[in-house]
Amino acid sequence: MAKKVIVSEFIAEAALEAFGPAFEIRYDPALVDDPERLRLELAQADALIVRNRTRVDLDLLKAAPRLRVVGRLGVGLENIDLDACAEKGVVVRPATGANTQSVVEYVIGAMLVLRRGVFASSGNVLAGDWPRGPLGRGGEVHGQVLGLVGLGAIAQAVSKAARALGMSIAAFEPYLTPTDPAWSDVRPCGLEELLALADVLSLHVPLTQSTRNLIDAAALSKMKPGAVLINTARGGVVDEAALAAALRTGRLAGAAVDVFTAEPLDAAAAAVFKGCPNLILTPHIAGVTEPANARVSQVTVENVLQVLTDD
Repeated sequence: MAKKVIVSEFIAEAALEAFGPAFEIRYDPALVDDPERLRLELAQADALIVRNRTRVDLDLLKAAPRLRVVGRLGVGLENIDLDACAEKGVVVRPATGANTQSVVEYVIGAMLVLRRGVFASSGNVLAGDWPRGPLGRGGEVHGQVLGLVGLGAIAQAVSKAARALGMSIAAFEPYLTPTDPAWSDVRPCGLEELLALADVLSLHVPLTQSTRNLIDAAALSKMKPGAVLINTARGGVVDEAALAAALRTGRLAGAAVDVFTAEPLDAAAAAVFKGCPNLILTPHIAGVTEPANARVSQVTVENVLQVLTDD
């Protein structure tokens, strides 16, 4: 009997060819928005492949008595109940490292755009305006401090790229020992010290009880005036209303936000950001590029295959 694999969110379809004829593949990215149909599909499933929107909880697992493995197209596991999976004997395999480069380039690109402040001028120039004066007052990142909240693999890769631009790096990471090699060329800081020091603050932490609203109004008030903030971590780590207020008052010089408390972000939730200057909003795609999707998909399929073929 062929082993059945359900894919409930988008994947690079070419990667699925690695399963071969011994597997029945049900690829339907609409399943994430149809929980009842997903449960029906899972009744005879051996594996489930998801991104960040499919909720893998105890209720879903009860509908999948044969399930052996959940492959995560990415690294965040907030949508997967790890305790429930362990209770049911279901292995969880994230695609660790496969989208690191995409996130690094997003963070560096956003940082440069926010600091320079010139890349939205095409309309003015085409209209015959010539705003050299105001646009010539843009900033540089060379010589500035990049503050990292979290110093995992992605943050370390961001650090390496930022050093090449002449930045110095500081980080808040309470879970690394002082002798960890990750601290090489990185200044360790407490969170309050980091907030006051960073010209650019980039977030790289999961959403947990301790990180929810970690960057709230109080934290934002302690940031260096004129700093910029980049969140590619998880929605809920930043208080979105407080961030919008800090941008409107000029306390912060800019922000790039790729993740939100409610996703997909609807018009009502997005209204909090209305009128905020120097703000970049993107729909949770910092780690999603065509090359990254191919890598993530390949790694995920390999991870699932390893579990299903392990006798």
